[in-house]
Amino acid sequence: MNNMVALVKNEVIKMIKKRRFYICLLIMLVLIPMFTYAQMRVAQNNQKQFGTTDWQVEAREKIKDWTRALGSQRVAEEWKQFYKVQIKQYEYYLEKDVDPSSPNAVTFTREFAKNAISLFIPLIIMIIAADIVSSEHGSGTIKLLLTRPVSRWKILMSKLITLVLFVSLIVLSLGILSYTISGVVFGFGGWDAPIFLGFRPIGTDVDLSYVRAIEQWLYIIMEFSLVWFVGITVAIMSLMLSVLVRSTAAGMGIMLAVLISGTILTNMVSSWESAKYLFMVNLRLTDYLSGTLPPIKGMDLGFSLTVLSVWAIGALIVAFTVFTRKDILN
Repeated sequence: MNNMVALVKNEVIKMIKKRRFYICLLIMLVLIPMFTYAQMRVAQNNQKQFGTTDWQVEAREKIKDWTRALGSQRVAEEWKQFYKVQIKQYEYYLEKDVDPSSPNAVTFTREFAKNAISLFIPLIIMIIAADIVSSEHGSGTIKLLLTRPVSRWKILMSKLITLVLFVSLIVLSLGILSYTISGVVFGFGGWDAPIFLGFRPIGTDVDLSYVRAIEQWLYIIMEFSLVWFVGITVAIMSLMLSVLVRSTAAGMGIMLAVLISGTILTNMVSSWESAKYLFMVNLRLTDYLSGTLPPIKGMDLGFSLTVLSVWAIGALIVAFTVFTRKDILN
């Protein structure tokens, strides 16, 4: 146990010295204000377009636009299904007189996490995770590390624990920075505002029998728990690549290509059902909370959690097997 604590402490010190975590914070400090400003401009443009700040007027106009799109021959069938689900949800919000996107810091944080979960957050995680083993080869410290009287699996486990710690810090930092920065513009209220949970898209319809209202603070906890889970999965996949590929640049390039291809596939694979077993197609876990139509039929929260868990466990098995058996010193 003492050896493990010492190993984790050593890995944390190395991570801090690399300054990767600070780079991630800097990226968030630069981009979150940009997204906040963009959201403010959207609100201003909507006010000009609809001539009012009444969310109900804006919601009804959106329903009209989506309804018109359903009758267009130029709109793809997948988008028509999406519009039908959105219409059903907005009609429900109008019936219950609840603004689903009330402008405040909590709502912004919620929406930002929802949109960042599939690419932005995984890329941030990749920055700190992709070279956690491969960098040891580049600097030559792998030989010094493995000459210690410590089992190889403990060395890799310490790196995994360090990644879990820093992924947790990144997710926490994302929430704090999003709330603080957006709160300056939109106000810091909204924690007890109601939001509906339990929309279940079924084909082109939505099952409303499971819908219930919860406060936004509870929704935020649920949402960021899913964000954390995705972050851990991406970190484990990056750890495996770092073990398999000694070049840091190659490892980061592979992971970058995988994440970007996942974003593209999510928008294109509705007719390729077997693609739902790819881990990068299952990263948008927060969509299940909001009731967004899944990219492929048959996908739900339990399915995506299972797929990501299987990929993560498989990646851990590969990483530990290769690290403990491979002739790393040569």
